Amino acid sequence: MNDSISTLDELLSDPMVLLVMERDRVRPEQVRMLLERVRRPSVDEPVVPPAHVIARTCQKLWLCP
Repeated sequence: MNDSISTLDELLSDPMVLLVMERDRVRPEQVRMLLERVRRPSVDEPVVPPAHVIARTCQKLWLCP
């Protein structure tokens, strides 16, 4: 395996990736839809900060042990 950056099309056409996806019953179009959804978050969905930010805030406010 080389260290070059692959495009999504290249990854989704890789025979090994396709075998794993087939085993997991995942289709390339499902992966594309998921990535598109994540790339454009909905304005209706709240943004949840990462766990380390929540923990730091919790500790600053003395809410966590």
